[in-house]
Amino acid sequence: MAKQPPKRRTIGFESIEPAVTPPLLPPKPAFGKKPSFESGKTRKKEIPEGLWTKCPSCEEMLFDKELDENLKVCAKCGHHFPIGSRERIHSLVETCSFEEMDAQMEAVDILGFTGATSYKSKLESYRKKSTTLKDAVVTGIGTIGTHRVGLGVMDFSFLGGSMGSVVGEKLTRLIEKCTKKSLPVIIISSSGGARMYEGMFSLMQMAKTCGALAHHAVQRLPYLSVLTHPTTAGVMASYASVGDLILAEPKAMIGFAGPRVIKDTTQAELPPGFQTTEFLLDHGLIDAIVSRREMKTQLVTYLDFMRTRKSADKVG
Repeated sequence: MAKQPPKRRTIGFESIEPAVTPPLLPPKPAFGKKPSFESGKTRKKEIPEGLWTKCPSCEEMLFDKELDENLKVCAKCGHHFPIGSRERIHSLVETCSFEEMDAQMEAVDILGFTGATSYKSKLESYRKKSTTLKDAVVTGIGTIGTHRVGLGVMDFSFLGGSMGSVVGEKLTRLIEKCTKKSLPVIIISSSGGARMYEGMFSLMQMAKTCGALAHHAVQRLPYLSVLTHPTTAGVMASYASVGDLILAEPKAMIGFAGPRVIKDTTQAELPPGFQTTEFLLDHGLIDAIVSRREMKTQLVTYLDFMRTRKSADKVG
């Protein structure tokens, strides 16, 4: 009997799950397409708002805290950013020396002015935006250096710093009080002119403020006018241009009508730098250009000189 070949024995292997699942490989890109590497992308860092401000003049990025400490003046090019009336007062007067006058005085819509938006609704809107302002000027008595002075500071952020009946009345009361107490007056202007919503009531403030300043001048008391960007129209045509000394911040627009209006009316090319403080200084219309950072020091110097001059006049 022939021997049969031995049967082959099959050994079975049970499937064993791996202890660690291998990482999934990214799918192969289609032909002709480059693979994308998500891990290699650089994420753009988001800069929180309210930390940096770009200078519109030199385009330098300025840290807001340093800008505030520098009185809103660019440290690189000297550009003067807009500044509120409260901030400006704080930068000029000695600590806790300012006593505000007529703080609760508010304008009313005496003419019932209507248009695309009523005057009443505009006033309400601007008062909601600023909890510290009732109108476009803050007035009071404060101390600058060793001098007790009457100070009026206009705020362009409230209806463009326009002069209405309240602005004119507050300034007139300030001037009259300073005349009575024999104090100098300093008015810092930033305005688009008379407030059109009040018609003749706003225009008469031009004569009223100038009349009060004329009486102040009769008493031989100093009046310093400081012009900031912009100071135009009815304000420039009244109390802003009649100071014993007229100072201005650099590169501010100062004038009556705007350059475009003048050009369209006269059909003539305007000279370079027209209606800037530098142009006005060259033509003798203002006395000095003073940076905001040096304003307090210069005001003290001028007040010292005027007080000495007045004392000498009395002796003579």
